[in-house]
Amino acid sequence: MKTLYRTKYGKPDVLSIIETPVPLLKSNEVRIRVHACALNSWDWDQLVGRPLLFRLLFGLFKPKQKVLGADVAGVVEEVGRGVTSLKVGDEVVGDISHVWGGFAEFVCADEKSFYLKPKLLSWAEAASVPQAAVLAYQSLYDMGFSWKGKQLLINGAGGGVGTFALQYAKREGLEVTCVDSEEKLDALKKMGADHVIDFRKCNYTQTEAKYDWIIDVVANQSVFAYSRALNPGGCFVMNGGKVSSILQVAFLGPLVSMITGRKMKMLIYQRNKHLEDILNDLSAGKVRATLDSVYSLSEASAAFRKLGEGKAFGKVVVKIVE
Repeated sequence: MKTLYRTKYGKPDVLSIIETPVPLLKSNEVRIRVHACALNSWDWDQLVGRPLLFRLLFGLFKPKQKVLGADVAGVVEEVGRGVTSLKVGDEVVGDISHVWGGFAEFVCADEKSFYLKPKLLSWAEAASVPQAAVLAYQSLYDMGFSWKGKQLLINGAGGGVGTFALQYAKREGLEVTCVDSEEKLDALKKMGADHVIDFRKCNYTQTEAKYDWIIDVVANQSVFAYSRALNPGGCFVMNGGKVSSILQVAFLGPLVSMITGRKMKMLIYQRNKHLEDILNDLSAGKVRATLDSVYSLSEASAAFRKLGEGKAFGKVVVKIVE
């Protein structure tokens, strides 16, 4: 089978397409013929091997995981003896970040990793959903947030997580401020953002505006700066960012929360949690997937470059089946 493969850390040029054996199926697994696989920040981090601290997970000197890709959409080709929830021919979608390997023609994972793909979604749209939408959903619905009359800010709003979070927040009637690069602000307004901020021109933690709820996908400031940007009783949720910011929220966040009454939380991602509910919302037209671009497998290096540049609005997806 055709596989996007790498043996070392580096820029997208280290990726190449090679032939590898079709993966063997375990009793509780299904084999999926992958139609599309979306890129996530985790793929980029693993590709380049940065930040260096992450190499303790990914492999210190060379990558443990040779085939990247976690958010897949495809067709069940074969089921293991113990599988009961899926059958051959089912069109499915899911996050397989516990095994990876999505940038290949076939992948095997346990049946609980997949949910039926809504018919109205294209393969690329379906693949764009799992991590991005689940992170957004968990940031909004799993963190004890009181919805009524709240001011929400989303930092990094133009990416996959942010575009889903914006849609769910507006559905709940929140007033939403979106922070991203200038090139994405008009599109965010069209999606419903009430206010927009160009992060290159304005640091949202240094303005007079205060927020009840902040979701930060690309956090890179101190825990004290985030606390100052919150109203009394407000909540900051980090679901991505620099290692220094992550460590501050993890270790200093509880102390800041206790002293100021402003909650500082770090989202612990739970794979595929709420994915079925999200897929139902997509089927009902309550939210939609936001695609920036779709590349072929032969163009995968270009797809990774697009992701690494940080210019994509919504999701970048690689189509595996032509």
